[in-house]
Amino acid sequence: MKRKFRKFWHWLLVAVILFVVASAFQRPVSSSQNGSTVQTTQSTDQSNSLKSALNQFLSYWHHYYRSNSRGTKGTLTPPSQSLAASVLTTNVRSQLSGNLEWNGYGAYIVNNNQTNLNARISSAPYAVNKLDALGRPWRGDAWLNRTTRQYQSRESTGNGATEWRPAGFLQATNLTNGPSHAYDRGHLLGYALVGGLNYFDASESNPKNIATQTAWANEARSSTSTGQNYYEGLVRKALDQGKQVRYRVTDIYDGNAKVPAGAHIEAKSKDGSLEFNVFVPNVQRNISINYATGAVSKTN
Repeated sequence: MKRKFRKFWHWLLVAVILFVVASAFQRPVSSSQNGSTVQTTQSTDQSNSLKSALNQFLSYWHHYYRSNSRGTKGTLTPPSQSLAASVLTTNVRSQLSGNLEWNGYGAYIVNNNQTNLNARISSAPYAVNKLDALGRPWRGDAWLNRTTRQYQSRESTGNGATEWRPAGFLQATNLTNGPSHAYDRGHLLGYALVGGLNYFDASESNPKNIATQTAWANEARSSTSTGQNYYEGLVRKALDQGKQVRYRVTDIYDGNAKVPAGAHIEAKSKDGSLEFNVFVPNVQRNISINYATGAVSKTN
């Protein structure tokens, strides 16, 4: 974590330097014509270009800082294999096509990390949600490129937090030995991936895109604690590199449960450089969940 913040301050210093340079281009230059002083501006186009680059840079780091300093207190230690496996009932397994392999860091690799998503298409970017037969948020399906990316904060785009809660969101707080709270408003299609699509509701109160998800399953983002944010990070990086990516997230429910057993996440880039097929169990080390109702018990 210290390394990440050293990197942040390093790039923040670069941003300040860019700002100073951009300001320098805007300084008026005095010239004398027929005894009068005329104010001119040097290199207006260069100045505007630098300002534009600086604004994009600062927006990116604002998003980076927020996504790497979210409200979870405590460690994001991955669940044990036995805890992760506790949601793999016969019904849940039947909804995950292919074999399952524990990755050692909280998630399962599905079908040897191969997906049947078709990424060899030519289409404008899109993002859609589907409910299941019981009206629960079920699937988010998208074709993404760099234009769908969102770097601005939720507040600045009108997609900030609300009081709305998805089914089963029976929050527990002041937890110890892990995240300090039980649940997040878990998204199928993440704001940073699809927030650039004007017609898509990327808010935290979209009932088709938000389900009850544990803090660990939603926020864990390291290669040794592979929650949904870790896999989204792989897609974010690909999009930032100009790649086109087919992306699909399916919440898996056990019977009539209100809370998903986990998220089936698949991605495949058009150039074939990115592909994964994983299942992130909706569990957390310091709680026990009644998936039928969402009730939480502390297990410290």
